[in-house]
Amino acid sequence: MDLKQILERIVNDQSMHSKWLNTLSMMENAGARKIKACEHPLLVSEMILKHASEEARHAYYLKKQLSKIQEGACPTYEASYLLAPKQSQFYLDALDLRICKWLKQSYHWTGYELKYAAYLLVTYAIEVRAEHLYPVYKDVLTSTGSNVKVNTIITEEEGHLKEMKKQIHILFQGDERVATRAEETEQILYEEWLQALSTYCKS
Repeated sequence: MDLKQILERIVNDQSMHSKWLNTLSMMENAGARKIKACEHPLLVSEMILKHASEEARHAYYLKKQLSKIQEGACPTYEASYLLAPKQSQFYLDALDLRICKWLKQSYHWTGYELKYAAYLLVTYAIEVRAEHLYPVYKDVLTSTGSNVKVNTIITEEEGHLKEMKKQIHILFQGDERVATRAEETEQILYEEWLQALSTYCKS
């Protein structure tokens, strides 16, 4: 199944839809934590503060949307309240590890320099994915008459992607190959995640 088919099945099942929203919330929250973890103790930019706060707000917003489907559903991020929990929980960490490994081999960076470069590339790849995923989800929500809304998230993720492109261009001096490498690395993880979601929907 492709993403649209998977989301149609999810949205038409209350229990699965609740877990889907909770899974997205968990992944947004993981992004916020990852950004804070790569932060320099002193050299903190307004961009990073803004990005971390928006990711955390997305996590909260998605969590609040749960009440539109099932009141009291999915109170935590425990595996029983998630879709494809293994792939969902380790998605961001796996992407970060693979990109860090590539950066070490290609640029020999360490410390904060490595963390910042990885932050840009990981975020870029995730925002490219979000630019595809959230609009498809929005279309399915609209077609099914759901009260759940993701419009504000789409707008802010577009802003994040634009900023990441700008910062990557500066750091890597216009070398677009690094962005392509990040996308290719994320694509592998995405396909594994999609397969896990598809299997869940068929069970």
